[in-house]
Amino acid sequence: MSDIHIRIAGHTGRITFTRTKALNALSYDMCIAIENALDAWRENDAIKMIVIDAVGDKAFCAGGDIAELYKTGMNGDYAYGRKFWADEYRMNAKLFEFPKPVASFMQGFTMGGGVGVGCHGSHRVVGDSSQIAMPEVGIGLVPDVGGSLILAQAPGRLGEYLGLTAARLSAADALHAGFADYYIPEEKWPALIVQLEETGDWSLIDTAAQDIAPGALAQQSAQINAHFGGERLSDILTSLQNDDSAFSQGTLKKLSRNSPIAMGATLELIHRVRGTPEIRFALDQEYRFTFRAMEHGDFLEGIRAQIIDKDRNPQWKHTLDALPPMAVTNMVLPLGTDRLTFEKEEPTP
Repeated sequence: MSDIHIRIAGHTGRITFTRTKALNALSYDMCIAIENALDAWRENDAIKMIVIDAVGDKAFCAGGDIAELYKTGMNGDYAYGRKFWADEYRMNAKLFEFPKPVASFMQGFTMGGGVGVGCHGSHRVVGDSSQIAMPEVGIGLVPDVGGSLILAQAPGRLGEYLGLTAARLSAADALHAGFADYYIPEEKWPALIVQLEETGDWSLIDTAAQDIAPGALAQQSAQINAHFGGERLSDILTSLQNDDSAFSQGTLKKLSRNSPIAMGATLELIHRVRGTPEIRFALDQEYRFTFRAMEHGDFLEGIRAQIIDKDRNPQWKHTLDALPPMAVTNMVLPLGTDRLTFEKEEPTP
């Protein structure tokens, strides 16, 4: 496949994003290719570990390929998106649960769907160009692909802050927030990957890792914890509005750009997921929202404003100061027979 290069190299299973013109955006076919590789490598004793990287210096994977999602959704076909998300989430779960070490080398942008591939492994490497984010609320979605689990496990109320503001993380911030494990200068990555292929010895990553000074987020932890501990979005807004600090005013500006219903649901999901180590629970909760996102949420309008027309002026269904609690609740109710099952459809003979 021209968008992704999957092969066995020495003692490693290798996955390389090669779709550089699209910032290595993750398509449906790429999701399935990754899942098939995981299934094939799981019981292959010759493979000691998996190494995931990407071609190009701008992005590891800047997110999911949403063009087809938008096209089908605007035509009233919600089934395509629901299948895309269900199959992607199944792949995310298999990566998280893979019984061998999984190393990812994440330069440049790692966002959305890229987080679902790069941030569920055991050895997550960042460098000086790394920028990691879960920006879904800006297009009317919730942080998904298991991102809600990482956010829920972040220190203090950092997960709420990142999920609602869509803030980008530097290498130091990603380490602090739990999206990465190691900082290694990017010029050292190629030689290290060759060594991993030759030996299958994942401890080489520990040896190569270097210390890095704390980032801006660690210094803002007191303010983040003070304002993002509320039960509902309205609680957080009230707290920020009653504080005239530069942090609060800047944060309010960030929140004003995003979908209110998506932010309200994001907060609810992080609270539900906190305390569980199970990615499948997180993915199940996320799927409740994404299943409904086109038909009942802001997703299609968010894509129109940010990607299609690029007017950056989305007309959200609700305003920040008038978000009905039931609107959020309805987006994350159980799906009954439509629930996420993690079952893989086998091809017909």
